[in-house]
Amino acid sequence: MKSIALFIALLLALLALPMLLPFGSGNRPDPAGDAPPWRIDRLPDGASRVFGLSLGQSTLGEARQRLGPDVQVALIVAPGESGSLEAYYESINPGGVKGKLILTLATSLAQREQMLQRARKVDYMPSAARRVELGADDLVQADAAPIVAMVFIPSANLDESVVLQRFGTPAERLRSGEHKEHFLYPDQGLDLQLDAKGKEVLQYVAPRDFARLRAPLANVPAR
Repeated sequence: MKSIALFIALLLALLALPMLLPFGSGNRPDPAGDAPPWRIDRLPDGASRVFGLSLGQSTLGEARQRLGPDVQVALIVAPGESGSLEAYYESINPGGVKGKLILTLATSLAQREQMLQRARKVDYMPSAARRVELGADDLVQADAAPIVAMVFIPSANLDESVVLQRFGTPAERLRSGEHKEHFLYPDQGLDLQLDAKGKEVLQYVAPRDFARLRAPLANVPAR
């Protein structure tokens, strides 16, 4: 999850001003297939469905069909790590909630090493991580990769009342800084980070994999 965190940090640095858009309408029915961020469907196998995509099952190709073809795909490699394959949507509007979306795709270490060898271009991010542009063949293979995690960064600022109304009461609330608080929903595979002085970040995994989100917060005191 470290590579995801680095990518999130870069995105947040690029968001100079919040876009003051309403966070959806509570009584408005959603069009078919237009699921807002708080609609998380739990599946019998311990997975979940978010934005109409099933974590661990739906592929990047299916995301293109559902969310649109305008997605940037790259290998993000933090210092000392083997990297992760990620797909980035600059703007989506699920359920009337505009925001940015990062998809983490399932790949093996061998696949990532081969992608590095065939890379078209390598850029260094402010965090010192590398952003690796894939070759043409690897981009085709990426479309078949399952989505294992999502990060959604809404354009509109959230507050505690909105979070509790839309997502319900969390199992835990943890403060990771003076202005940041995590609302943890293990049954839904969601870590919602509320930032009083920055952008909110919603991290989704399959509920069976929630330990991946909880582990980095092991030493954070509960509220």
